[in-house]
Amino acid sequence: MEIFLKCALIFAARVCDVSLGTIRVVSVVNGRRRLAVGLGFVEVLIWIFAVSTVVNDAMENPIYAVAYALGYATGSWAGITIERHLAFGRQVVRVFTRKGPETALFLREQGFRVTEFEGKGRDGAVSLLLLECERKRMSALTRTVREIDPTCFYIVDDVRSTSAPVGAYQPTGWRAVMKKK
Repeated sequence: MEIFLKCALIFAARVCDVSLGTIRVVSVVNGRRRLAVGLGFVEVLIWIFAVSTVVNDAMENPIYAVAYALGYATGSWAGITIERHLAFGRQVVRVFTRKGPETALFLREQGFRVTEFEGKGRDGAVSLLLLECERKRMSALTRTVREIDPTCFYIVDDVRSTSAPVGAYQPTGWRAVMKKK
């Protein structure tokens, strides 16, 4: 029973510290220094507990090393899953569509700032819509664009920095009336 409990603790500790490590790395990339420092501190505390338990007892009970490795693998999966859910950061989207004015109007009504460009593609006239979006809203945005124009093409890139902070967009029409209440 004691071996099973230690294996469970080692596994859980590794899942926690690797998950925190994944989120910490993303925080570093996104420039969130304070969050990265805090996560790094907790991550290393947990890691020290896990590794000391395995190093001290692995020769007598090799199953501890297996629990350690399984925790590492599971922690990688969990960290990526958590990071996708948190969805830090902003992204820029370029939408190539034949329904530019209609799509741009709808997106503006949804609160997005949209810049429109007219161009010529392989098969004729096309609109390029350029907008910035929180990563959390990206799947809803791309789903909406696909509903309006199923043949559209879009490109999504992460935003590293901007020249000015993106302010709140003031909605128009009935959405503006609803916001004032």
